[in-house]
Amino acid sequence: MRLPFRRAVITGGAGFLGSHLCGALLRRGVDVVCVDDFCTSAPENVRHLRPDPGFSLVRNDVSVALDVPGHVDLVMHLASPASPADYRLLPIATLRAGSHGTTNALELAARKQARFVLASTSEVYGDPHEHPQRESYPGNVDPVGPRSCYDEAKRFAEALTTAYRDNRRVDTVIVRIFNSYGPRMRAGDGRVVPTFICQALAGSPLTVAGDGSQTRSLCFVDDTIDGLLAAATRGHRGPVNIGSPEEVEVLALARRVKKLTGSASAIEFVERPPGDPERRRPDTTLAGELLGWRPRVSLDEGIGRTVSWFRRHRGTRPEVIG
Repeated sequence: MRLPFRRAVITGGAGFLGSHLCGALLRRGVDVVCVDDFCTSAPENVRHLRPDPGFSLVRNDVSVALDVPGHVDLVMHLASPASPADYRLLPIATLRAGSHGTTNALELAARKQARFVLASTSEVYGDPHEHPQRESYPGNVDPVGPRSCYDEAKRFAEALTTAYRDNRRVDTVIVRIFNSYGPRMRAGDGRVVPTFICQALAGSPLTVAGDGSQTRSLCFVDDTIDGLLAAATRGHRGPVNIGSPEEVEVLALARRVKKLTGSASAIEFVERPPGDPERRRPDTTLAGELLGWRPRVSLDEGIGRTVSWFRRHRGTRPEVIG
């Protein structure tokens, strides 16, 4: 499927989601400028794209400046630390990515008269009192809690994107991403899927926070990318949820990973971190109606593909934090 764009700028393009997005755009005939400062990513994530004549990689901190010469008709802003382990280490950089970085990305889109896609997050709902979460739900976020630097950065980014659309007539859409997972996640980034997989492959105990009854809705990266591209090509302004409506308890996920890896690892219960959401599941009605999107990869298939990738890359991933 070709897209109605000639050249796209992807901030955070060497990260987990960004690198998959760059590849998907190139396969659909869109030239890509990948912009990243590598604070939580690595050039290795896009090494396979370097031979493509339509691909260019720019090392740049978008919270400082963002200028890309030449034609641009799509700007997709993904630049931000995105895992609890990362934004605990980099809280100010996280807030700058959501504030200054979003401003610079929106200004680029305004100058180029380009479509702008903000990759927001389910974290804007905080620890929700509504379940499942609809886009109309305003959220339950602690502005000074342990996750606030990420939650509030994304909430500010949404408000700024809305202001640019309403007052500067920038063509924007806000996409709220729920718990995406898949190949190219960092082993030590603290998110539940890579943590469980790496523990299982190493024969270490799978560390389940609390009693494991808290839930997550896990969407395989290919489905997430399809949702982002669907949002880019439609005229809808958002916000729109992109995620799996299948809800799984964290303890059940640990048992699933054990089964799919064939691991004999024990399950160990550890203290639950403060601010950890109790339940998380998107209402994806809007994505289906307006974007024609729904996730297609089952949890077992997605976990299996992610396990295979981690098996192939064990011991080869550089640590880029700390």
